[in-house]
Amino acid sequence: MYCPKCSGIELEAVLTRQGIEVERCPRCQGIWLDRGELFLFADDPEAVTERLRQAMRTRRPAPLLSPQSGQAMEEITYPGEVVIDYCPSSGGLWFDEKELRAALARDRDLHLEIDHSSLARRHAAATAALLPLPNLLLRSTLTLAGLYAVLGAVTIAAAEFAGLGLEWAVGAALAVMALQFLIGPFIMDLSLRWLYRMRWLTPAQLPAHLRDFMERVCREQKIRLPHLGMIEDGAPQAFTYGHSPNNARIVISRGLLELLEEEEAQAVVAHEIGHAVHWDMFLMTVAQMVPLLLYYLYRSLIRAARSRDDKKGGGGVAVIAIGAYLLYIVSEYAVLWFSRTREYHADRFAGEVTGNPSLLASALAKIGYGLAGQAASDEATPERNARLDAVGALGIFDRDTATSMAIAGYSRGIRAGEIDKTRLKGAMRWDLWNPWAKWFELNSTHPLIAKRLRYLSNQAALQGQEPFILFDEAQPESYWDEFFDDLVVYLLPAIALVLAPLALGAVLGFEGNGARLLGAALAAFGAALLVRFAYSYRGGFYPEMSVAALLKRVKVSAVRPVPCTLRGTVIGRGVPGYIFSEDFVIRDETGIMFLDLRQPLGLWEAFFGLLRAERYQGREVTVEGWYRRAPVPYVEIRRLTAGDDTVRSWAPFCYALTAAALLAAGAVIGLTPEAVWAWIDANCEFHFVGFECD
Repeated sequence: MYCPKCSGIELEAVLTRQGIEVERCPRCQGIWLDRGELFLFADDPEAVTERLRQAMRTRRPAPLLSPQSGQAMEEITYPGEVVIDYCPSSGGLWFDEKELRAALARDRDLHLEIDHSSLARRHAAATAALLPLPNLLLRSTLTLAGLYAVLGAVTIAAAEFAGLGLEWAVGAALAVMALQFLIGPFIMDLSLRWLYRMRWLTPAQLPAHLRDFMERVCREQKIRLPHLGMIEDGAPQAFTYGHSPNNARIVISRGLLELLEEEEAQAVVAHEIGHAVHWDMFLMTVAQMVPLLLYYLYRSLIRAARSRDDKKGGGGVAVIAIGAYLLYIVSEYAVLWFSRTREYHADRFAGEVTGNPSLLASALAKIGYGLAGQAASDEATPERNARLDAVGALGIFDRDTATSMAIAGYSRGIRAGEIDKTRLKGAMRWDLWNPWAKWFELNSTHPLIAKRLRYLSNQAALQGQEPFILFDEAQPESYWDEFFDDLVVYLLPAIALVLAPLALGAVLGFEGNGARLLGAALAAFGAALLVRFAYSYRGGFYPEMSVAALLKRVKVSAVRPVPCTLRGTVIGRGVPGYIFSEDFVIRDETGIMFLDLRQPLGLWEAFFGLLRAERYQGREVTVEGWYRRAPVPYVEIRRLTAGDDTVRSWAPFCYALTAAALLAAGAVIGLTPEAVWAWIDANCEFHFVGFECD
């Protein structure tokens, strides 16, 4: 975008003290704000909205052209006689430097300050050395050896100290898991065909460019050509499964070929072939057996401890059981760490066989962040849905933490298929700066997208190519204070459930006060749930915003939402091809966003997906709800309106009702009339007009 006042001067992306990116003219210091972005700097969005409504009454033609749409803007007078420029087509606002200062001076609810220390620094060249990845063979060997050494130690301890004959039990468990591994791909074949409309393609049915590429790579790697399945849906996704490199299945969606350039699609398929070449399907199955067996041992030891008393060693067995459970948790995280390592190597494999790591980087940005450039002259865009659960750890993204495959990015005025790097950096900031991203990655089979882009960009530089993205921005502030606030609110119900009866028991004593302690636990738990509800479902006012404006918010999480209203077109279901999917994907003029419709019961959601969701496809809708990130952006629907048809989410209401019911139940249980009278009898004296009551 170019400055509307300074001819030919390109607007630069700068950060504010809030960690939100805005566009600024380096010459005149004017600021451009996308539609709804002003509310991100407001203490009271409702008051600012009312002031904007007053300003809109004074609309008159302006000589400046919008930097976003290129159309003529209008002048509006913000309270305090501050004249600013408004773009009717995009909803954006242009502030001259003096206008911005005047608006901030007159409106105490607004706080917009540029962080000059974090201006984007342009690197002349990438780093001089390839970012090292751990040796795949060494890490695989050490990880599997360590996991099975832990398993062996627990098994020996259980057999020696608990006196359990676990040989047959462990052998049976291994046999069952081996059977699951052997028949698992065939069960997956059936489920994909029945529930996701997948069909198998012969080599002759593949696009010529993809068939030639796969045949070349498989010939070089000396493996058979994988079976290729196609899911008939517009969401871009790919994953692989099978037993070995020679019977791998690679499944892609129609949306992958629609969204990506030919070479980008080849890079994604190369990533999946990399999983097969590295035997990831087999090795991940072997690794995942350890936590499953540890959990089985824990359950067996718990049952054994309950059947014995302390004289027969029941206490010792319980200690071993607790140790087995702790090691089960540790091994789960070890397997996730092992999976993330293999994702990096599959990425690097794709960069090597394609000869251009930026191809996979571009594909990841388009699929994972929804950043796909669209020429300004395009009148129609292929349907691009937003969600497909990856299968296991071998999809292009993690099934739990990257379920939304569509975020902002349909940029105007650039080449078709080209990614807006400014918006890409905006999407990456949350991954690299917000502490919640580290937590989600710790629990994910896949690394954060931003980290994968860094490695691929570095690989491109070392191959003598231009890096795909250089994230060279300084973090403007620490986000740990907000993280700890969110964490406390999230854990508050569990804390209250434990501490409330302990505190009451310390005052009144534990013996004989079971009802009171139970009532205190339930009441405290219900009260804490109400606090978390008030924190996570902030309401009252839902300002109209754009997808692009929401994406710039770094201080957002699954617990800390941004109330908002979006207007756009529903372009697909949440889970493409899945007949029970109740969620949606919306597209406005700035991007696409996943919409999460939650209802109190899963069966309720399934019936909605089966019977009603289809009627909203392709319709203009208004969505009121809460923007969250976990780590992929999404809006949890409060109300969705399409003409006279309205969908409401009853989950928040039921959440609050359940919390209130627990609070009331705790009060009733803990404060029965007998308990109240007993407490009065023990602690109080009443005097009524000369009469004394014990």
